[in-house]
Amino acid sequence: MKIVKTVAEVRAQVKEWRDEGLSVGLVPTMGYLHEGHGSLVTASAKENNRTVVSVFVNPTQFAPNEDLANYPRDLEKDSAYCEELGADLIFAPEVEEMYHDGNVTFINMTTLTEELCGLSRPIHFKGVCTVVGKLFNIVRPDRAYFGKKDAQQLAIIKRMNEDLNFDVEVIGCPIVREEDGLAKSSRNVYLTPEERKAAVVLSRSVRLGEAMVNNGETDAEKVLAAMRAEIETEPLAEIDYLKAVDGLTMQQVKELKAPALIAMAVRFGKARLLDNFFIEE
Repeated sequence: MKIVKTVAEVRAQVKEWRDEGLSVGLVPTMGYLHEGHGSLVTASAKENNRTVVSVFVNPTQFAPNEDLANYPRDLEKDSAYCEELGADLIFAPEVEEMYHDGNVTFINMTTLTEELCGLSRPIHFKGVCTVVGKLFNIVRPDRAYFGKKDAQQLAIIKRMNEDLNFDVEVIGCPIVREEDGLAKSSRNVYLTPEERKAAVVLSRSVRLGEAMVNNGETDAEKVLAAMRAEIETEPLAEIDYLKAVDGLTMQQVKELKAPALIAMAVRFGKARLLDNFFIEE
């Protein structure tokens, strides 16, 4: 498995693969990989002849008061893990390689970015769309893999891909959880032992909401109220948002029917954690 740092190296390698008639999958990440990322790499390796994993902590999606400087990084560990899972190339550029001095071009989106994480992190999705768009243009993959834990991000990338004609098959993969139910996240490393124990309340609230929906409850406010009450039993939990939205448009809904999404962001100390579930047919 190769590790490359430049756009030119990625393009040269992908061209070789294309000339051989091989399909290419892309797994965009910010590194510090865990089993959730691993499931994306495994899916790509299974469904494509070659897999590219990008490892890049993207500065344009962080606000000045966020954790860009402290975001966990371990390229050596990430590389060994990717190789074990069947990846063929890691693209780990420096910031200067992705954003040349004086860079003034970005990809922005309306509507889908105005709810959920977009409210509390107003510049976030502009940065996400820009870096993913650049990766799509650099790698030109057949398929790209993203986790459903970041449900709003997945919906936004799917819409961007459609609107801008990137012609990439965008694939969402299920949330991977710890044995006690906590969704895997690179930011889990920020949790103290006490916060880590408390954070399990998120998956408990998800199971509660799912059970209510499975038992026929369609009133979004009733389900949200029950989930909120469950989360608030944990004193260390600070709810950023807990909402029911349309899973395609990200606009709030009152009735829980497909393709609705119930999504949350909750803080435990320094860690802001996401969890969700979809209402499907």
